[in-house]
Amino acid sequence: MQQSLLQEKYPVFTLSIDKSETPYASIDAVVDYLRDCIRSHPYATYITTFDHYAHTKSLSEGQVAPEILAAKNLVFCFGLTLPDPRMLAVRPRSIGVAELAQQFVVSFLEAPMPVANSAIEGWVRALHERQAA
Repeated sequence: MQQSLLQEKYPVFTLSIDKSETPYASIDAVVDYLRDCIRSHPYATYITTFDHYAHTKSLSEGQVAPEILAAKNLVFCFGLTLPDPRMLAVRPRSIGVAELAQQFVVSFLEAPMPVANSAIEGWVRALHERQAA
């Protein structure tokens, strides 16, 4: 997993997974797996899945890189604490999943809560580590 600063200000974690290295054959299978992870976590609440690809393609001026075949965001929240009203600006969380011809690219913004960050990182790493049944 790679950590980088996107546009020099957003701390983003990204993992590219060759389709041959995961048992998940489609973006929907990856999304279903991650949704199950969110739903089974004691502090996380699944909110929705947003089809970013369909939305952007539907806009008259929308542009999607030609190598992106599909793109979805899982929207969820870790609501363990709300110590300050400004925390609402960084919630809810999102995991992005893009499907390319030969791989999935999964990314998420670093969470300000270590428990959340650790859980999300574990879910994403497991996509690569899981073996086909």
